[in-house]
Amino acid sequence: MAHFDTLRAGDRVLVGTSLIEVDAGFADSLATGDRVLGIAETGQLRRIPVAVSGLVDHAVTEAQRAFAEMASVPRDKVTDFFGRAADLLENDENFSSVRAANDADVASAAARGRSTTRLVLSEQMRAGMIDALRMWRDLDETGSEVSVVRHDGWSVSEHRAPLGVIGFVFEGRPNVFADATGVLRGGNTVVFRIGSDALRTARELMDVVVRPALEQAGLPHGAVGLLDSPEHAAGWALFSDRRLSLAVARGSGPAVAELGSIARQAGTPVSLHGTGGAWVIVGESVDESRLSSVVEASLDRKVCNTLNVICLPRNRAAALVPVVQDAADRAAISRGVEARIHTTPEALALFPRTGMTRVERADGTRMEERVSADGDLDPSHEFEWETNPEFTVLLVDSVTEAVGLFNEHSPRFIVSCLSADQHDHDTVWSGCDAPFVGDGFTRWVDGQFALLRPELGLSNWQNGRLFARSGILSGDSGYSVRLRAHQTDPALRR
Repeated sequence: MAHFDTLRAGDRVLVGTSLIEVDAGFADSLATGDRVLGIAETGQLRRIPVAVSGLVDHAVTEAQRAFAEMASVPRDKVTDFFGRAADLLENDENFSSVRAANDADVASAAARGRSTTRLVLSEQMRAGMIDALRMWRDLDETGSEVSVVRHDGWSVSEHRAPLGVIGFVFEGRPNVFADATGVLRGGNTVVFRIGSDALRTARELMDVVVRPALEQAGLPHGAVGLLDSPEHAAGWALFSDRRLSLAVARGSGPAVAELGSIARQAGTPVSLHGTGGAWVIVGESVDESRLSSVVEASLDRKVCNTLNVICLPRNRAAALVPVVQDAADRAAISRGVEARIHTTPEALALFPRTGMTRVERADGTRMEERVSADGDLDPSHEFEWETNPEFTVLLVDSVTEAVGLFNEHSPRFIVSCLSADQHDHDTVWSGCDAPFVGDGFTRWVDGQFALLRPELGLSNWQNGRLFARSGILSGDSGYSVRLRAHQTDPALRR
């Protein structure tokens, strides 16, 4: 990131090894004191307004100061914070302002044609947030020592240690806000930027839950910081700050990829959580009732672990396709809609119900085909549906063929194998390049549900396997390792 007194259209800026030419629109947008961020991976220039730059600098400075203070904070105070935050969130009178702020966020997003499926702070979401905070409260800490290597006259012990300031940028999902405070359990501090759709909700959660809980528990007030800005530039500035020890991003694929590029360019480790969509691979020996149950349970709502592509054996397709459509429609019926399915021309005639149906999109409702066939079907497309479960059905000759399609077209995220043949399961486990593999519904992939650890996000393997950790990033999995030597032999030499 650089500061320019003047930058004119046609000027060239060296970013990495590339020269990027400044266009007139970008040059005209700059004001005195702004910073210019060049992204080497994409060849783009981004403007950081001076006010946003100052906001981020202040928040990271406060978080850095709070991190130093956290080293001497008794662990029971951290435990107390989570308990108090949960109680404040559970109090209906206290929560009323959060509810009003969320209603305003939802109304604003809907008026702008934005998706609201993950924005609504429902009672179920609120209960999940409370449960997450109490999980952190009740977490049984095992101490910092990991291992000890003993030598004659001395020993070396490994200890888990906090990372530092964690930068967190995520889309407008209020529940993630509560999960992010989990970094305090590991002695870290956090600065985050939430999507503009949920900014009112985040402000109220800070005012009536997080700040009061920090104060009542005796934790430094800068331990959790919110960048109160609707501008994307706040995320860019945060991730370009070299004082971060870890940068975590959740949201849409392109936005997350750009944030990851910015953090890597600054030399900061990243944890990216973007493109999702689960695959189900069905073997010839599958039980139809199990298939039906898995499909229905994997389509209850649209999140990253929702069924996106299902591969059915071609020689049983006539019997299995109706089972899949029936199950998908059952998942939709509680919302008064029907499933929206994409498939190939070969499979179209196997669906018992075609014709037109009402489909609710973020920008309005329209009539679309219930099942559409496309000769150029793209299995890599992730459907971001509102109320109509939407996914792709592919026909394959074997589980091995389905594994190849998964590795070629999926985000290498979640795969489930449904079969009575153990060989099929072994083929999927050994062949699919994915961090999450199951034999039932896909929605199990969640830190809180599966591991009893509120998650900060889920990572796929689209850009390579993760080093030394699982695809679930939790609040207590952000740590480093320190070595401590203890010498009992004063004459020890090498």
